Amino acid sequence: MQELSSLVEQALAEVAECAGLAALDEVRVRWLGKKGTLTEQLKSLGGLPAAERPAAGQRINDAKARVQEAIEARREALTREEIERALAAGRIDVTLPGRGERRGGLHPVTKARLRIEALFQRAGFDVATGPEIEDDFHNFEALNFPPNHPARAMHDTFYFPDGKLLRTHTSPVQIRAMLERGAPLAVVAPGRVYRCDSDMTHSPMFHQIEGLKVGEAVSFANLKAMLHGFLQAFFEQDLAMRLRPSYFPFTEPSAEVDMSCVFCGGEGCRTCKHTGWLEIAGCGMVHPNVLMASGIDAERYSGYAFGMGIDRLAMLRYGVNDLRLFFENDLRFLEQFRTL
Repeated sequence: MQELSSLVEQALAEVAECAGLAALDEVRVRWLGKKGTLTEQLKSLGGLPAAERPAAGQRINDAKARVQEAIEARREALTREEIERALAAGRIDVTLPGRGERRGGLHPVTKARLRIEALFQRAGFDVATGPEIEDDFHNFEALNFPPNHPARAMHDTFYFPDGKLLRTHTSPVQIRAMLERGAPLAVVAPGRVYRCDSDMTHSPMFHQIEGLKVGEAVSFANLKAMLHGFLQAFFEQDLAMRLRPSYFPFTEPSAEVDMSCVFCGGEGCRTCKHTGWLEIAGCGMVHPNVLMASGIDAERYSGYAFGMGIDRLAMLRYGVNDLRLFFENDLRFLEQFRTL
């Protein structure tokens, strides 16, 4: 029992010298464990007179409590030191400039759309928008689609249970514009459209821009001049253009628009299938039934309309050979267009 004070001082000294939690735990076991030095002191109580045992036992327990308190205090200090070291090692100076950041850029389809809009706005057209979920009247009926037209079939159009549908073209925006504004007017309607189709050159969702001009004495010659000027401005090349007779329910007469290949200059290559021509748009004079369905006097006014795929125009402008690349969000592909 005379050695108890010196043992406590020795234990406290070892606790204070511990530099880590593992070393501290070893000290705890050596002094307070089941076979620890201070615990062993309790076994010596049997050699004392009965009258002295309670006081001696109390002294031993007080010594153990004192060492235990020192261990807990040292554990708390060591834990705090570890946290501070971790915080110091991971410290970030938020006032420093960012590391590894790169400037983003517009998507190539967005670049193409904005360029198209700017060119037509320069020519006097307004940009009009409309809902992507449409009804049958605006998407088909007002555009002179017969009830049995193939475009109404389920394999072409995404229908909802209530009869509404995802628009298959942006022509409904033209109908809404005529109903709201009347004539004369000149609008282009860019936006997403949806059809049941998917391969290298088709996507279930793609982007179209359609144009409409209604006024007095608007002619097919005006349409041809507008489209030719637009194509040359968009591709920044001296391009040839031709019109081929076609059929669309909402225009009469109707035509397909071809332009000379932007890659071979009309000489013939794999892109144009060695014809020298690329099909780029559809167009025609607005059908009188469409004008009347939109509340416009077809005897006084005439108009032309055209439509083309923004994605296809972007593919041709940037030399992309697979439409799906635009929608796979591969940064290695997209970053090539940051400075274009």
